[in-house]
Amino acid sequence: MSSSRKIRVLVAKPGLDGHDRGAKVVARALRDAGMEVIYTGLRQTPEMIVRAAVDESVDVIGLSILSGAHMALFPRIMELLREEGADDIIVIGGGIIPEDDVPELKKAGIAEIFGPGTPLNEIVDFIKDHVKV
Repeated sequence: MSSSRKIRVLVAKPGLDGHDRGAKVVARALRDAGMEVIYTGLRQTPEMIVRAAVDESVDVIGLSILSGAHMALFPRIMELLREEGADDIIVIGGGIIPEDDVPELKKAGIAEIFGPGTPLNEIVDFIKDHVKV
């Protein structure tokens, strides 16, 4: 019997963004790669996302955003994770995020940003390379 467990990933859509096709495609790719995936659905607040991540004991939070509110929502999620003592959870982001915003998001604690068209295996490999189970 193997002692390793599955990587647990929470996929979330913060803010008022109503488009979740990309998030669902990524969630399915992660599941197909052997990860446990929890999808929170649309219109999640940072507080709801962090609560779900802590309650579900996830290793990774994948944030998908198309609304342009990433500079407010992503850092708020990182702040809340620190307040919960859960800043060991790796947070990645994707969606429509201008390249100029990426350094600031990484400075806030976002581990990586994946833009539109990123091959799904790159996301899977990044998670596998950064989560020790």
